[in-house]
Amino acid sequence: MGLVAIGEFARMSRLSPKALRLYDELGLLVPAHVDPDTGYRKYATAQLERARKVADLRRLGVPLARIKDVLAMDAGPAAEEIRAHWAETEAEHAARRELARLLLDRLHGEKSVMYEVTVRDMPARRLLSVVRRAHEDELIPLGRELFIHRLRRGGVPRPEGIAGAPFMIYHGEVSGDSDGPVEWCWPVLDDQAAAAAAGFPDLELRTEPAHQEARVRPEVPGGRAGATKAELAIEALAAWAAREKRTPSGAVRLLLVPDPAGRGTGPIGEFAVPLK
Repeated sequence: MGLVAIGEFARMSRLSPKALRLYDELGLLVPAHVDPDTGYRKYATAQLERARKVADLRRLGVPLARIKDVLAMDAGPAAEEIRAHWAETEAEHAARRELARLLLDRLHGEKSVMYEVTVRDMPARRLLSVVRRAHEDELIPLGRELFIHRLRRGGVPRPEGIAGAPFMIYHGEVSGDSDGPVEWCWPVLDDQAAAAAAGFPDLELRTEPAHQEARVRPEVPGGRAGATKAELAIEALAAWAAREKRTPSGAVRLLLVPDPAGRGTGPIGEFAVPLK
């Protein structure tokens, strides 16, 4: 196994020493050897393939936390994750185009309809929930860990229909720069709520009262809503509430509902806000 100093490995991999140090700290690309006295890093030439994979994923704009997940996957799941990321990237680009159109219309004194808003009745229900601070690129990993790996695989059943859709409540600004508090909520059946709560003592069991909610359904396959599409949906809900003189009674939420088109991409993201 040939070892080279960090400077030479940076040249060979076309990554800067600063990037290599960051990837080491994050566990993405750990040096083959670190001198215990000087701290000098040395890399094996066999690590070049992994280094180039990390670099390529970064050029695609894949967040560092997601890269770590991709690197740990077999080829098939990794390919699907990259396809999903690129679909999100294209959707985000389209949403930015729509936002630009909206801003231009406003500058010219025109009113644009971003999304159709509808109102529905929601029943009272019991929820298992937890609040965490999270940046935009942390939402999917945290949601997957709670909703899929813990609650779904833990056998916690949900009510039928829209009342049983898991959702996230944005209690603050969530973006690449802001880690606003987010509440992950999993509806549970009334007669099984106590048992479910006992099985997950770190989660809060609470009751959400019956209410109406305004909602929009942008195309968000897999529930992966980019920041721009989320902002467009939130603006649409705010504009509708002002126009219809309806008062929100809580923060905007993102529901994960079954895809009516049955495309096999997982749930569809639906933004909603509860109303007084």
